[in-house]
Amino acid sequence: MVARVQPDRKQLPLVLLRLLCLLPTGLPVRSVDFNRGTDNITVRQGDTAILRCVVEDKNSKVAWLNRSGIIFAGHDKWSLDPRVELEKRHSLEYSLRIQKVDVYDEGSYTCSVQTQHEPKTSQVYLIVQVPPKISNISSDVTVNEGSNVTLVCMANGRPEPVITWRHLTPTGRELEGEEEYLEILGITREQSGKYECKAANEVSSADVKQVKVTVNYPPTITESKSNEATTGRKASLKCEASAVPAPDFEWYRDDTRINSANGLEIKSTEGQSSLTVTNVTEEHYGNYTCVAANNLGVTNASLVLFKRVLPTIPHPIQEIGTTVHFKQKGPGSVRGINGSISLAVPLWLLAASLLCLLSKC
Repeated sequence: MVARVQPDRKQLPLVLLRLLCLLPTGLPVRSVDFNRGTDNITVRQGDTAILRCVVEDKNSKVAWLNRSGIIFAGHDKWSLDPRVELEKRHSLEYSLRIQKVDVYDEGSYTCSVQTQHEPKTSQVYLIVQVPPKISNISSDVTVNEGSNVTLVCMANGRPEPVITWRHLTPTGRELEGEEEYLEILGITREQSGKYECKAANEVSSADVKQVKVTVNYPPTITESKSNEATTGRKASLKCEASAVPAPDFEWYRDDTRINSANGLEIKSTEGQSSLTVTNVTEEHYGNYTCVAANNLGVTNASLVLFKRVLPTIPHPIQEIGTTVHFKQKGPGSVRGINGSISLAVPLWLLAASLLCLLSKC
């Protein structure tokens, strides 16, 4: 392949005119139709752009050039770019095809036709759109509660992407403003978690990345449970605390620290701790202290192991029916609760006897 030296930009019209004059002559060019000749053509980065140029006579002398120089003069290719080719679906078409379009292809392109008197030209401007791409975002960060935090998210794209931030909470609401920088003043523990940066434009789907913000804060006792137990049984005291980093737990009886020994067992996991007495005795009843601590602070809670008092069962009360008490024993008599002899008499029989006496039966 013979390399061609591109002429100076100022001399392009003259050079182009001479080149067109050297092309084989034919019938005079009557008219030229440049399809979308004055329109902007918008193409996404990586796609193929076709710049249309159609003439009415197949013998017309046509050339393509851009800001860098001559691309084609007739069928003679001057450009060394392998992505550029002529598009000829029929004999009157002289379109330019650019494959895998990139941002440096953007600009003005000219299709020029030589007539009998002077060249006719028509320009088309190629616009290259670029999908949004986040190029720089803050790393995961750990801060203490009350600090100021600034998160950064930068993105490239054409048109310029719009950046929005969202705190990934159950509500997931977008934060106010569309800025590359997200400032959080006096951050609280509720503002910890993941923050999502979204860069969007009209070219394609948005580019999304996340930043994790960890907020350290001192322990706070969230729950403490006293308990009651009977002697000889098992009993537990429980203590829960919220903190970042996770707190360490200690247990005290009065001023003495308790260890897992002599029938006492301490189990601590992230955020909670329990003290278990495997066999409660009289010595175990009383006050205990749960202490939660991390490098930002210490807190404690008092718990009590009560002695459970078993309820007493009262004697059942015996219901006594209507009885007539007699001092002597006799047939049909029964012994009352107080030891006296009593005879159970139905009420109807007493009423009948009383009625008989009144009527002198």
